[in-house]
Amino acid sequence: MNFRILAKFLGALLLLESLAMAACGAFAWFDTVAGDEVARDSLFLSAAVVALGGILLMVCGIGKIDRIPRREGIVVVGLGWILCAFAGSLPYVLGEPRLHWAPAFFESASGFSTTGSSVLSGDPNEALNIASWPRGILMWRSVTQWLGGMGILVLFVAILSYLGMGSKSLFRNESSFQTGEVSTARIRDTALILWKVYVCITAICAIGLKAMGLTSYNAISHAFTVVSTGGFSPHNESVGYYSNWGNGWLIEFWLSLFMVICSISFLVWVVLMRKRWKRLRNEEEGRFFILICLGSTLLMAFGVAESQGIPFATALRQCWFTVTSIVSTTGFGTVDYTLWPGYVMVIIAMLMLLGGCSGSTAGGIKVSRLIVFLKTARFEIVKAFRPNQVFRMHVNGNPLDAGERSQTLLFMALYTFILVVSCLLVALLEVGNGMDMMSAFGAVIATLSNIGPGFGEVGPSSNFGHLMPATQVFLALLMILGRLELYALLVLFVPSLWKHY
Repeated sequence: MNFRILAKFLGALLLLESLAMAACGAFAWFDTVAGDEVARDSLFLSAAVVALGGILLMVCGIGKIDRIPRREGIVVVGLGWILCAFAGSLPYVLGEPRLHWAPAFFESASGFSTTGSSVLSGDPNEALNIASWPRGILMWRSVTQWLGGMGILVLFVAILSYLGMGSKSLFRNESSFQTGEVSTARIRDTALILWKVYVCITAICAIGLKAMGLTSYNAISHAFTVVSTGGFSPHNESVGYYSNWGNGWLIEFWLSLFMVICSISFLVWVVLMRKRWKRLRNEEEGRFFILICLGSTLLMAFGVAESQGIPFATALRQCWFTVTSIVSTTGFGTVDYTLWPGYVMVIIAMLMLLGGCSGSTAGGIKVSRLIVFLKTARFEIVKAFRPNQVFRMHVNGNPLDAGERSQTLLFMALYTFILVVSCLLVALLEVGNGMDMMSAFGAVIATLSNIGPGFGEVGPSSNFGHLMPATQVFLALLMILGRLELYALLVLFVPSLWKHY
């Protein structure tokens, strides 16, 4: 392991994060709302500490580096996300009202991983409710999700394109983008284009929200968290704050539209910019995703309308927003879905596991893997009575060989194994608090799939603040594990990775 390379790139990553912190500190400086003086000081102090740490690491890594080897690249990704989450917790620790280090790390990891789970309460009667925090800190909370949505390391790759350094390993390990659709020589250019598209979509979303009556602060905050499919909101009631507005339905529809857009691979928008219309016709994953959203909404709406005694149109509105929020792993809330019929809860749990499309800001197993699984299952069933039949499998127009199919099935099996073991571990850690298995399952699936709200004690009307510090740290690591799609974090625990060469 070349530790000089690690030090240099991790140091540069911290410097990039310190700039984002300083920008939020500048916002707090010019913000006229009372209380942001403390936020300003804590953000600037945090930025200085993080920048100092970054400079020290870069000094340790002084030397010419032409490329990032594959092994160092995956370590930079795994350690980089943990380090960013740890550094990002400083404003919560230094600001008022203060958080202890464990819940602060949880909140920061939830931001960067775009999970949206929170230790902050939505109850205005509790001390640590969301509205009690100054706007500068809440803006940092939204910015962490925006940076984590596309991937802070994808931004890093875009910057590296000007430094002439190899960055393919960072791009491949940090994101779920299908790099087979992008030539190696254009990886860095693609990273830059992805961020341009990301910024443009964010601006359009914010402008639309502003036109619908939101303040500039709320429009920008929600645009950051909806485009990143993160789900943080500066209101205790989340998006439910706007549900009773005269145009509340329009605000919900606008947000759900962008949740769907950002749950489809951003490479689709890139290739459309390049007028490659054939790629759009081959977008099998995106079409399947939209059909899942529409089908789930209709199936749920009938049961919700009957059980809640509300008009079908109202049930349809509530279910559409809930489905798009859950399957995109955004986690915005307008209603408490735990009060809905049992079969609806099963559908919601399945949507939580599924998530969005590969190459999007959404979490979960990803729709492309479900398609591969279904096609492989059909192949094996037909093979049972037609052993000599030849199958050609494609997803989004790309051929799949036996190795890629086996990797997909292995990922789904490993994901399920981690889910089950984590449920047992969380239940064990919280045995003193009397947590039931449904709540433990809800906590794990909400964090591993980067959803936000779960079930039971961590449902949409609750939070994660009452959990033990050890549980909060473990769940924070699960968020990063899910965001990096397992391997980039699990590989850090392989002893042979750290051998010197």
